[in-house]
Amino acid sequence: MRSNLATTWALVLAWVVLAGCGTAAKQPPGGTPGSPAVLQLNWFPEAEHGGFYTALVDGLYAAEGLAVEIRPGGRAAPIAAELAAGRVQFAVANAEDVVMFRSQGADIVTVMAAGQHHPRCLLMRTDSGVESFADLGPKGMTLQVQQGHAFLEFMRQKGLLAGVKEVPYTGGVALTVHDPKMAQQGYVYSEPLLARQQGVEIKTLMLSDIGFDPYSSVLVTTGKIVRERPDLVRRMVAAAIAGWRRYLADPAATNAYLVKVNPEGITPEMLAGGVEALRALCLPAGMPPERLGTMTAARWDELLAQMTTLDPSLAGKVQAADCYTLDFLPPP
Repeated sequence: MRSNLATTWALVLAWVVLAGCGTAAKQPPGGTPGSPAVLQLNWFPEAEHGGFYTALVDGLYAAEGLAVEIRPGGRAAPIAAELAAGRVQFAVANAEDVVMFRSQGADIVTVMAAGQHHPRCLLMRTDSGVESFADLGPKGMTLQVQQGHAFLEFMRQKGLLAGVKEVPYTGGVALTVHDPKMAQQGYVYSEPLLARQQGVEIKTLMLSDIGFDPYSSVLVTTGKIVRERPDLVRRMVAAAIAGWRRYLADPAATNAYLVKVNPEGITPEMLAGGVEALRALCLPAGMPPERLGTMTAARWDELLAQMTTLDPSLAGKVQAADCYTLDFLPPP
């Protein structure tokens, strides 16, 4: 595997050393009396965080005796550092992040998975002529990507980036909108909607369709909190699951709140489209709402096997069973 992936995550985990020893979370001003807990997001507030915000907006955290503060993330949000330092008790990540965090020595554990399928996609204009991943090279596409992500190495090992020019992804969709030979990374409920709002027909290729499909929008905490404060984790998971069920069923109030707190200027139309895409990711065909948040050992085993193939140095550093716990999820 190229050094980019390991180097990127090593830099992220270096924050842990710089973070020092944190203090317990304080209840936010005006917060509901209860056990204080801070939830760190991995990105700016969007539909992918909707269920966690519904639990705040609808008072579901308070009903569980929690006073939760949600801290927006952004580019390179230091999730591992904040958890390790004790400045936050919970965070939102993706399953592949958890594997890499643990490989760097961070005791981070997944306690629920809102997204059963991963939203990662590539997008390009429909007049690019691209119909599948195999077309990227033959069609002479340039791909905007953020180096260091596992999905890129997965594509390389499958030969899907042969003949593709890779350039840095700096955010936004302007280059893709204006150039039929430009593709970019994105999340299916975000960048494709932005591009379509500009009147451009967009083609999306889902990474899950070629076999790279980690859990997404997972709720994580530390092994220390799981061991020492299991009741806090239980209440947080219960409120988060209830929030996600409500959000997918009726997102209106939460979306109105997200428009106010997202500093990037997200629109109600974009959030509405995001929820439509999320429903299929969080509750795939045949899964009842009661099973929302579920995880299986088989899925985690598969992810670790894939990532170890991509980066053999992971062998022996991470055990799949240490990446998650089912103890706080509703019984099947």
